[in-house]
Amino acid sequence: MENLTIDQIIAKINRKERFNAVAADYSFTLKIDEYVPYICAAVHDGHQFRKELWQHCTHSAYERWFEEDPCTKTIIQSQPIVIAGLDSRFEYDLNRDPEHAIYEDAWGKPLWITPLSAEMKAKSRAKHHAFYRVVHALVAVLEAQFNRCLVFDMHSYNWQRWDREVPTWNLGTANVDQTRYHVAIEHWRMMLDALFLPNNIKNDAKINDTFQGNGYFLKYISQQFKNTLVLATELKKIYCDELSQRIYPDVVHCIESYLKQTITLQVTFFCESEL
Repeated sequence: MENLTIDQIIAKINRKERFNAVAADYSFTLKIDEYVPYICAAVHDGHQFRKELWQHCTHSAYERWFEEDPCTKTIIQSQPIVIAGLDSRFEYDLNRDPEHAIYEDAWGKPLWITPLSAEMKAKSRAKHHAFYRVVHALVAVLEAQFNRCLVFDMHSYNWQRWDREVPTWNLGTANVDQTRYHVAIEHWRMMLDALFLPNNIKNDAKINDTFQGNGYFLKYISQQFKNTLVLATELKKIYCDELSQRIYPDVVHCIESYLKQTITLQVTFFCESEL
């Protein structure tokens, strides 16, 4: 894995080079094994939290982990193009617009004991900006090469806080063209719905049940690129114990193996469909 500046990463993308890199500031990783018409993203996978922020933060490492999306990079790691955040959303949230990317409070609790300085906020916003420079360059190259692009925006969510039964998979589609892409969206839902999980874990997939797909990552790409569909895909945290922070590797492996096949099939369906 190479350590590259943002300009170096973008230059490699524009030359359509294959590479596996971490950003020079260690804020995200990008792997490109092959230039294909799709990207897999895990923007909330990261848990890093800049040391100068520790004394200011009211949330423990566990509280931050609880609201992050652990293992979302792992379940897509075998795909040819994978971009993933390394920093915690509690430093800056890649799925929020730049103005609101730094939380003042998080899930009903003030985040900072003392307000962050302008310099501290600027460091985080710079990383947010750099990430989106790379995303823009990557989608632009893929859409130009293939005339269309598919982005799998992978997330996970805590289910034990809900007071009703919630789906294993939720697709948020409120901010994509549901008329143009409804067939591709339903095809993805059906493929996820067909997964058989170990240990008799129930599996189902629904659209706009728990989340509607209001994230900035989806909105940014959808607004900037007219022929790219972002599939905001939320996975219920069945692969871990939310309360004890224990990961179930057999479940993670099962999901990764299934996505290795089904993502490819979804891309083929999408590329062969009339849009």
